Amino acid sequence: MSNKGFSTLACLLFVCCFCSCKAMPTRLNQESVNDRPVIGVLTQLVSDKAMKPFGRTYIPASYVKYIESGGSRVMPIRLTLTTAEYENIFKKINGLVFIGGAADLKTSDFARVAQIFYRLALAANDAGDFFPIWGTCMGMQLLTVLVAGENLLTDTSAENVALPLNLTAEAHSSRMFQGFPEELIKALTQEPLTGNFHHYGLTVKTFQENVKLASFFSLLSTNEATNGAHFVSTLEGKNYPFYGVQWHPEVNRFQWDTKLNFPHSLHAVQVSSKLAEFFVNEGRKSLHKFDDPEEEDSSLIYSYTPVYAGNFTAYEQVYFF
Repeated sequence: MSNKGFSTLACLLFVCCFCSCKAMPTRLNQESVNDRPVIGVLTQLVSDKAMKPFGRTYIPASYVKYIESGGSRVMPIRLTLTTAEYENIFKKINGLVFIGGAADLKTSDFARVAQIFYRLALAANDAGDFFPIWGTCMGMQLLTVLVAGENLLTDTSAENVALPLNLTAEAHSSRMFQGFPEELIKALTQEPLTGNFHHYGLTVKTFQENVKLASFFSLLSTNEATNGAHFVSTLEGKNYPFYGVQWHPEVNRFQWDTKLNFPHSLHAVQVSSKLAEFFVNEGRKSLHKFDDPEEEDSSLIYSYTPVYAGNFTAYEQVYFF
């Protein structure tokens, strides 16, 4: 081949490579740059009669401690604000958590506000403005409803049971588990390290047959329900920093009711720690911030006092709003 031909080929290869790189999603590959992240936690509707005298919405303190243990501060987000106010909050926080609980995933205020933030997060990430979302238990279920546009949940009861995870091939190349030592990955598949407290879930069959879900999420783990249903237990967005677990990593370190199967082994604690650090590190990639330090201070969870709730709930402490 002549020098001229070689030069032309090299240029073409460079252009192809450059175009290919530009076409790949870059939103997931940003470096950690924000060492003062604030993660928003959407408050949950009170449904338990014993809790109703204390407030309309709540956040179990275990979620707050979980996020704080990863190196972030927490901002509680109420369900009574306007869309404009949520848009303003979005510009200031560095990630969002949908917690577990009990609410209608299509018509409740919890679902309505979650949808506002979900749409904001989609648009932001598409524009190169990194913003992660995490869903736990019903929070993960809500993520599937938001992505699919419909509620596809069925009976996949795994109530008060700790389980190992059936990891998929995609789990081993996932972002969520990439920081796990090999020993911990092995333990995750052999030991009951994940606390499950749900009645409904998404079956693997439904997930795989739904084009919207299967194209949006990577399936990282599955489990078997009490009735034998094969359900989705861990999800990760393919092109968005959105994550979901049907189980509860926060209980491994921060809930202690002896009547409930909260995993407290060394490996269970390590799993909880690794995932908290992982999601907070995702939040570090967001450059959103408060412009007013006083507003920032008044918006954080530190302005609220948790209530001891161990004598009437499964939680040790609860923040009510």
